[in-house]
Amino acid sequence: MKKEFLECGKIVSVHGLRGDVRVQPWGDSPEDLCALKTLYLDGGKTAVEVERARVQKNMVLLKLRGCDTPEAAQALRNKVLYIHRSQESLEEGQYYLQDLLGMQVYDADTGKLYGELCDWSETGANDVYHIRFADGKERLIPAIPQVIVKVDVEGERMEIRPLKGLFDDEPEN
Repeated sequence: MKKEFLECGKIVSVHGLRGDVRVQPWGDSPEDLCALKTLYLDGGKTAVEVERARVQKNMVLLKLRGCDTPEAAQALRNKVLYIHRSQESLEEGQYYLQDLLGMQVYDADTGKLYGELCDWSETGANDVYHIRFADGKERLIPAIPQVIVKVDVEGERMEIRPLKGLFDDEPEN
């Protein structure tokens, strides 16, 4: 399901004495977050203007308008930052991972419903998608072209071709 506001990072601590905050970015690159002039809090309900931003050791240091003291910055700690979907553009065939949550996952060859994509994890080599099967168990698949055959964000459907042995604990049909 496409969300209007997308999570882009989390404020993890205060930085300095002027109200700056340290943000753990959740995008492809910390520099992407630095390019934005407006971010949102509270699931997209509250817009905040970015006065300045810079990358420091894979984190982003932000100065938000109106946040001028360490105490004000501390009040924002653990808040999730959002961007409006219109602030970013994707190329053909790209999608936001958040749009995949809740998507139904099917076998590309048989059409069998495996379950629902419920989460993802980042690993060094590639992302891993978590699929919740009807029995409630979560199984993991690598997010690689050999496994992910088709992603239809609008239709909320993913088709996969599991690698041999990936779902070995499944009962035989």
